[in-house]
Amino acid sequence: MPESLLNISPLMVFLAIAALGFVFLLISLVVGDIFDSFGLETGVDGGADGHGLLDSRVISVFVTSFGGFGAIGIQMGLGIVTSSLMGLAGGIVLGGLVSLFARFLYKQQSSSSVSTSQMIGRTAQVIVSIVPGSLGQVSCRIGEERMEKLARSKDNEEIKAGAIVRIDEIAGDSVIVSRYTDPMH
Repeated sequence: MPESLLNISPLMVFLAIAALGFVFLLISLVVGDIFDSFGLETGVDGGADGHGLLDSRVISVFVTSFGGFGAIGIQMGLGIVTSSLMGLAGGIVLGGLVSLFARFLYKQQSSSSVSTSQMIGRTAQVIVSIVPGSLGQVSCRIGEERMEKLARSKDNEEIKAGAIVRIDEIAGDSVIVSRYTDPMH
């Protein structure tokens, strides 16, 4: 065994493990999940919530914590085995907390996708005038989401910007509209 390897203390080993985990964490924070970036399948999807159990950020926090808590154990005068167990416990706890937090954040995501078919029958405001035989643009609010679509007049009439229209049909990427008449009047 080379002489230089004999001079490595357990503290240096634990600190090197912590540094390696921290570098891995920084890379995964910039790149995202490293396993996904390289197309690697971990085979453990963590359940139906979409957050993987073997996420690279969780693993890097575990490795960093293992090295850090192991180094603390050595500095406290504990043996290598006890320091390793302390590092293992710290890694599991902090890695688990990161995993739980990531699952919490993932569950907080909401789908704000509104289908174009939900626009039919709704009123919209013309934001770019619709001239006969040409397209204009309308803006329609569905819930909290505002959608803007290219629009054509159903009766091939001019509809000025600012007018309120009713969306009658969907035609590809555009909508067919008609002037809105308030049923109360």
